Amino acid sequence: MVFNEWASGNEPPSSSLPAQMAAKSMKILAPDHVDAFHHRLLRAYFTENRTISDWSVLGAVASDVGVDSEEFLAATRQRDRSLTEEVIADHNEAINKGITGVPATIFNDTFPIQGAQDFDSLSMWTARLLDRRSG
Repeated sequence: MVFNEWASGNEPPSSSLPAQMAAKSMKILAPDHVDAFHHRLLRAYFTENRTISDWSVLGAVASDVGVDSEEFLAATRQRDRSLTEEVIADHNEAINKGITGVPATIFNDTFPIQGAQDFDSLSMWTARLLDRRSG
């Protein structure tokens, strides 16, 4: 994937909530398309500078991975409240685990490593955790 500095005529996303709701909706509506949707959504944002807080963009992304956009948007609207509550619950769970930014990696469901880490750093933290367990 190519990461481009925001340089399109599109507005940057106003919130991550719609994209997170869309991802949860995709898990319900078309679970076989979740990974493709996730990767397509990342490309839409990071490479194409599309406004992924715009529901029409999210519908187009769903269509790009083979899910009917109208059906996807209707199903998502129908679950609006529950999807919003799920996303907020996930956010609160992350805060309770000490995660305050992304990306983050959780080791052993208790040990958060925040920020983008290279492979060597993640390997070091994994080795330390395993040593602590055996120790």
